[in-house]
Amino acid sequence: MAHTPARDELCGTPLSRSNRIPGMLPSPSPMSSLTHIRAAFAHRNYRLYVSGNSVSLVGLWIQRIALGWLVWELTRSGAWLGAVAFADLCPSLIVGPFAGVIADRANRLTIMRIAQTLSLLQAFALGVLTAAGWINIELIFVLVLINGIIVGFNQPARLSLVSSLVPRANLSTAVAINSIVFNLARFIGPAIAGLLIVTVGVAAAFLVNALSYLVFLIALARIRLDPETLPARTDHRRSMIADVVEGLRYLTGHPGLGPLLMMSTFGAVGVRCYVELLPGFAAEVFGRGAGGLAALGSAIGMGAVVGGLWLAQRGGMKDLARVALLNSLFMVLAVFGFAAVGAFWAGLLFAGVSGVFMAVSGVATQTVVQLGVDPRLRGRVLSLYGIIVRAGPAAGALIMGIASEFAGLRIPLVVGAGVCLLAWGSVWRRRADVEAALQSREAPGPGA
Repeated sequence: MAHTPARDELCGTPLSRSNRIPGMLPSPSPMSSLTHIRAAFAHRNYRLYVSGNSVSLVGLWIQRIALGWLVWELTRSGAWLGAVAFADLCPSLIVGPFAGVIADRANRLTIMRIAQTLSLLQAFALGVLTAAGWINIELIFVLVLINGIIVGFNQPARLSLVSSLVPRANLSTAVAINSIVFNLARFIGPAIAGLLIVTVGVAAAFLVNALSYLVFLIALARIRLDPETLPARTDHRRSMIADVVEGLRYLTGHPGLGPLLMMSTFGAVGVRCYVELLPGFAAEVFGRGAGGLAALGSAIGMGAVVGGLWLAQRGGMKDLARVALLNSLFMVLAVFGFAAVGAFWAGLLFAGVSGVFMAVSGVATQTVVQLGVDPRLRGRVLSLYGIIVRAGPAAGALIMGIASEFAGLRIPLVVGAGVCLLAWGSVWRRRADVEAALQSREAPGPGA
């Protein structure tokens, strides 16, 4: 077979053999790195979105840590930890595909405003009930399930909105910045949660989250989208089921996106779910309290910030499919290490390392999906991606939580990572076909 120069998998430009490392590319200079980031923040709508979203995400992680600790305090059960995580994340499996159709038909910004308002009310109710002493595990499950449904409807609109806030040329950097913000919140939120739990109680953490939603709503109210960036009108005479099926067929039949999202599915169920089980690991494996839980969550978040910064300064879209695959492998290996160690300092180290690779693989995969999808189907395909990243960890946490009642927390996580490793090998063998399928196509017009 004749040799051809390596090419940019998404842009089609030749790569230099002298400076190319498989799956990774030389970082740009510091000046060009800052240029990529400044270019994204030059857009007013994106600045507003990031400012409000950053506050809301800190509140989200405060509530996640506080909720996990409250569930553990009430039940001392890994199964209940898994069940509550399932209630939070798994509704996306049911409502997500239909939410994707709505995101392709309606104003995504309006959808987000409604969803954030409802989530604010859920957090406020959780805080009031806890402060009044009326909370129990059944009420927690119901309230978390309600919010899971809300977020399931919101997720496709939120993921799709990014392409309306920045031009296509800045999309990769914008997605990476969003990851940095999310993971900075993952670092800051658990620390604040631990402080709140110890000083004023769990209820305060839920009320702080409600306040953070209000800040985001103010930011969303100030965003003004160009009508040309909104979804193109579709034939609403078609049923939603037909639109869902169209998106599913497109994704499963795509030789590039299909295998990448299959790998993401195995990673979400078999590896990423360990984040939902951190309260159990902190208490049972490492013998720590709320402070130890906050430290583990912060370690993952700080590692993910490092990974997000690397992708943001990288700026380009070269080799993203291979970057996603390689970092998925490294993530699995880091989680193997986390499950194997007994010392808390080693657990913190592996948690931080897993956060780096979790962020890089996740952001690279989402960027590939954003750039490679038919704009007409963006909401539907991103809804399926959202199902994977939300419902996958929920399903994994439920399965591992139940298994932990009989085998402890370590063994189920090792088994899940092993299955993920086998799936990775299957996709890696097909990497040439995946990369070829994701080579650039003609850039979409307005509204993409």
